[in-house]
Amino acid sequence: MFTFLEQHPGPRPEPVFHERSHGESFLDFVIDRSQWPGLWILDEPESALSFQGCLALIGLLQAIVDDGLGQVVLSTHSPVLAAFPGATIHEVGEWGLRRSAWADLDLVRNQRAFLAAPEQYLRHLDGAADGDHGQQSPTR
Repeated sequence: MFTFLEQHPGPRPEPVFHERSHGESFLDFVIDRSQWPGLWILDEPESALSFQGCLALIGLLQAIVDDGLGQVVLSTHSPVLAAFPGATIHEVGEWGLRRSAWADLDLVRNQRAFLAAPEQYLRHLDGAADGDHGQQSPTR
């Protein structure tokens, strides 16, 4: 997207996306477009963003909504972005689609459990990087 915008400039100059990190460029894109009314559909924007970047994105999107410039539909695996103030949350899973409270989301419960005891999750990864999928190597 950034390459396309840089190679096909419109009537006004675009931010120079490739001179910044992926996350910074993404936030610049949102800032640049945030003055235009419309519908924002974002699919896993956290892939480009740090923790701080996720917080900044929430602030930018909240301003868009509060100013009446747009609506936001956000698909995420980030408990930070799922905490968007005032959002109606729907969770997708084997059950289909259901409305949920933030604290009841699987992604929130899973992150909390991991942060409380990462060793409980990481111990199952032993050897997975070597291709033995958890099997102990005789040399270990």
